[in-house]
Amino acid sequence: MTRSGGWERSVCWGVLAGALLLGVPALAGTPSFSQWVDALRQEAAARGIRSSTLDAALSGLKPIARIIELDRKQPEFTLTFRQYMDRVVPRARVEKGRQRLRENRALLEEIGRKYGVQPRFLVAFWGIETDFGQFTGGFRVIPALATLAYDGRRSAYFRRELLNALEILDQGHIALPDMVGSWAGAMGQSQFMPSSFVTFAVDYDGDGRKDIWNTKADVFASAANYLSRVGWKGDQTWGRPVRLPKGFDAGLASLKIRKRLSAWQRLGVRRADGGDLPKRDLMAAVVLAEGPGGPAYLVYDNYHAILKWNRSTFFALAVGSLAEQIGDG
Repeated sequence: MTRSGGWERSVCWGVLAGALLLGVPALAGTPSFSQWVDALRQEAAARGIRSSTLDAALSGLKPIARIIELDRKQPEFTLTFRQYMDRVVPRARVEKGRQRLRENRALLEEIGRKYGVQPRFLVAFWGIETDFGQFTGGFRVIPALATLAYDGRRSAYFRRELLNALEILDQGHIALPDMVGSWAGAMGQSQFMPSSFVTFAVDYDGDGRKDIWNTKADVFASAANYLSRVGWKGDQTWGRPVRLPKGFDAGLASLKIRKRLSAWQRLGVRRADGGDLPKRDLMAAVVLAEGPGGPAYLVYDNYHAILKWNRSTFFALAVGSLAEQIGDG
């Protein structure tokens, strides 16, 4: 990026952030923020959301300039796979994961049986998303989503998420001051977007609220329900690191190319320690974490389910690796 280009972009973002804070349109012909909120309120009321809920959530609503900065921010550098794994799956998190599994074993096993998801994976998602519930985000969800919905870059998506969030409030699952999450609106210990909450959240303890913020039973069951509904197979693992033969055709490393383990064995693919692949003839694909020459993995159906949670190769490999290291606790 040229110096002048960076300056122009900074000015553009600054104008937009300033306009948001002042509640005036950033571009001619667009409604002011207050006008936009009035229209949103009418749409929400038409969906049956109570006036008392809308009064509490929307009165005095102001956008957050910091949200726009975070949405626009380009990373100054990209982590390598090894750097990412060292950061996301450190030894301390493995040990903490084993401890959390032991502490919650009865509940996790009960939920695991009900939804067909192994406890070690539920703990791995929990650990990577929020460090086992310690860091769930510090932004109030309604203002954050309203800021992004008004912004215009992905307004339709975030408007739908905002309306879902208002419905969640209206149904009494969480109090407005406690509805906090990430800058992009991901909520609770499972970091569900409001649409995922509406579709997958579970009131496992039967208290009338789907509380993914504070109730572990609801957190675990909601995550398990999500995975079960997107195709998780409780009798399989996620995949495994492997060693590729010399001269391996990198064109075969694609999620679109699936072969039985016996076929990969014939092509010279082996376990990371050089041993033969498992005898169970599962369908698998080869994933290269960082392209040719990078760490290689054979991944199964559950890897695809992880990608439906978060479409990041690094994230999916981290979840699988953490679950594998946590084991049975």
